[in-house]
Amino acid sequence: MTKAAELAKMGEVLTNSQIGGRRNLIINGAMQVAQRATSATGLGASSSYPTLDRFKLVNDSSNSGRLTMTQDSSGPNGFANSLKLDCTTADTSIGSAEVTILRYSFEGQDVQQFKKGTSDAEKVTVSFFVKGNASATYTCELQDNTNGRTIAQEFSVTTSFTRVILTFNADTTGTITDDNAERFRFHIFLHGGSNYTGGTFVSNTWASTTTNQRIGDNQTSFFDSTDRTFFITGIQMEVGEQATPFEHRLFGEELALCQRYFYVPVNGTSQAFGMGTYYASNLITMVLDFPTTMRAAPSVTVANGSNYFVAYGNGQGDAFNTWDNIQRGCPNYIALDVTDDGASGTAGDGCALATNSSSAYIFCDAEV
Repeated sequence: MTKAAELAKMGEVLTNSQIGGRRNLIINGAMQVAQRATSATGLGASSSYPTLDRFKLVNDSSNSGRLTMTQDSSGPNGFANSLKLDCTTADTSIGSAEVTILRYSFEGQDVQQFKKGTSDAEKVTVSFFVKGNASATYTCELQDNTNGRTIAQEFSVTTSFTRVILTFNADTTGTITDDNAERFRFHIFLHGGSNYTGGTFVSNTWASTTTNQRIGDNQTSFFDSTDRTFFITGIQMEVGEQATPFEHRLFGEELALCQRYFYVPVNGTSQAFGMGTYYASNLITMVLDFPTTMRAAPSVTVANGSNYFVAYGNGQGDAFNTWDNIQRGCPNYIALDVTDDGASGTAGDGCALATNSSSAYIFCDAEV
């Protein structure tokens, strides 16, 4: 490419706002943040967010294959981590409804720059680094789940980390609602039955989700052998036709972005997490503020076990099993209270709250 052509191309990229500002629409694309866990086993029969933040494993209940998901310490140059999938139970008799998808979901308000459903609709470029134990072919799909439309392309995997670059055509049909609900998805199809492979696969063409063959003709089944592995990192999605270098962010910034969707105030023993008040001698209350505004008022899961939590006040510690009442009508905080007949506080006095067991945790979940 001549110097003039390079400058022209750079001008095109700048026009599409891919340089000079935030480019990557994917959070945790470098697989740095794993608030829930760094490894999960026995996956395959249900859908969940097992390990790495923002990445959901979607499975049909009819699946007989099983896998492990891990935050792995390998990656191409410049990346310390990757998401690793490891087949632990093979499935060579594939039922029609079976499917396994690695999913990333977007709020509608975060993809308005696609200008989808208008005459000015933009192309979208996705890039990522992948490898496996052997050569394989998988399918990458973008899904507008507001309007029931999808577009997909196949990609190849080798035994070394290689960057895949896929540019998806613009879609002038179906605008995306501008709100905080799940409106757009990025998919990696790893396995699927005839419900997903029937019909004719047309690469890089938007079509109805219900009529389009969503998995490519050359798809490898991830569950074909217990030797099968799949590694991915450096996932980037950006507006336009150019794949720019991966946008690395500071870990603290990446964590804060993840905490909009999932926040762990405490997980483990001897972790202080706030100040409370003895509303009565046996009633402890507290307000737990979030470090960032969550996507919506979260669902809250609190561990329950013998003396999992403790309130320090009046020169002593009052241990209790769990929180009796959780008020969660707000994306900025939750209110907790517990009636502990063994407590001996003084109404109006303050107390420090902490965990008292390695099994204690509080999870706040506002994922889409």
